[in-house]
Amino acid sequence: MTDLATLTRLCPPPGQGMGIRWSTIEADLGMPLPRDYKQLADRYGPGTFNDYIHLFHPHGVTEFVNLTGPVPGRIRAQLRKDRDQGTHPVPHDPDQLFACGSTDNGEYLFWITDPATDPDRWRIAVNEARGPRWFTYDGTLTAFLVQVLTGQLQVPQFPRSILDAPARFTPSHPTLWKPEPPSDVQPVDTGAIRAWARANGYAVPLRGRIPPDIRGAWERANQP
Repeated sequence: MTDLATLTRLCPPPGQGMGIRWSTIEADLGMPLPRDYKQLADRYGPGTFNDYIHLFHPHGVTEFVNLTGPVPGRIRAQLRKDRDQGTHPVPHDPDQLFACGSTDNGEYLFWITDPATDPDRWRIAVNEARGPRWFTYDGTLTAFLVQVLTGQLQVPQFPRSILDAPARFTPSHPTLWKPEPPSDVQPVDTGAIRAWARANGYAVPLRGRIPPDIRGAWERANQP
């Protein structure tokens, strides 16, 4: 059984495949993508595993979770700065790291893009949100998800509580704005706000209510 088949049995996808035009996406990125990721993204669409692991997707509902958006480049620039200034040790060449996901706690998932021309051999790296630790997984992103969600793999940066409930996938949806909401609290994708906050240097809590100052900054940055 393939890793994707195992994952779909563990976390049923929300619907039919998306039929993404990968040639266009790869041309925009200027690099090939792993076969397993393309199958995974096609099958599931944008969303979150266990309300914790957010995969970047070509059709991410905001630029902050979009694979072709600005976040991977910003993160790479920060890693270069960390390496050059000695802020945190980066055990891999930042130019070989491409962010492909994030977590509610502020960690990022990376492809280690070596060898550059053979993406099916790329490994996975996870940094620590506010510390120096890194974790490397010698396998594909899909295999990584299967092992994390079944408890076979414990990533030191991930809380054990992500397995408190059965494995699940929650699809992401664009922010919904009601014309006359019953209160001044707009229904939004909180995962998108957390991803934006982390990408812009805010310390956002892992769970619970998003602080008003972060919510306000997000709203100001995303005004039409």
